[in-house]
Amino acid sequence: MKSPIKRLLWAVALLVVGTATLLSAGVESGKPAPDFTFTDLAGKTQKLSDFRGKVVVLEWLNPACPYVVRHYRSGNMQSTQTVAAADGAVWLQVNSTAMGDLDPEKSVEWQKKQGVVATAYIRDQSGKLGRLFGAQTTPHCFVIGRDGTLAYQGAIDDQSQATQANTPASHNYVKAALAALKAGQAVEKATTQPYGCGVKYGDGR
Repeated sequence: MKSPIKRLLWAVALLVVGTATLLSAGVESGKPAPDFTFTDLAGKTQKLSDFRGKVVVLEWLNPACPYVVRHYRSGNMQSTQTVAAADGAVWLQVNSTAMGDLDPEKSVEWQKKQGVVATAYIRDQSGKLGRLFGAQTTPHCFVIGRDGTLAYQGAIDDQSQATQANTPASHNYVKAALAALKAGQAVEKATTQPYGCGVKYGDGR
């Protein structure tokens, strides 16, 4: 018979597994990305479907996350954003993290300081958008094709333990997905395991 402590640990383990499964449930690669409405930092309301005909990249972030900091300090994220912009893609930054949310003014300041190249920044305070896509970590990236199909989702690259110095030399999954879509080809690796800080949706979200 299990001791009370063992039963408690087992219950906690099941809860953790269940939570991870819940958060990972989102959109399947190769399927249509769900439409959503958002309001950017300037107060302009738009929909994902407004960008049909263009490639769209969703980047989940938390300015305080060490992994996000590493990708911005190394220039890896800005480099990826620049490649996307050069091909006419739309880049949407999304912050669904309750503990890492900044007000609009500070969000704009952060973007300018980092040299962000993005179409819009979304404060997903309700966590609705993050849950819709199953965003698990920061960063967590999603690439949507011109036809509205989710072409890629997962990590920005293959170096979860990389240092800031060698991050730019890693294999960038998002750049690879953008290149494939530009060439009219299928994305070779449509789903990877995201890494980074867990998205903290907060109580009641």
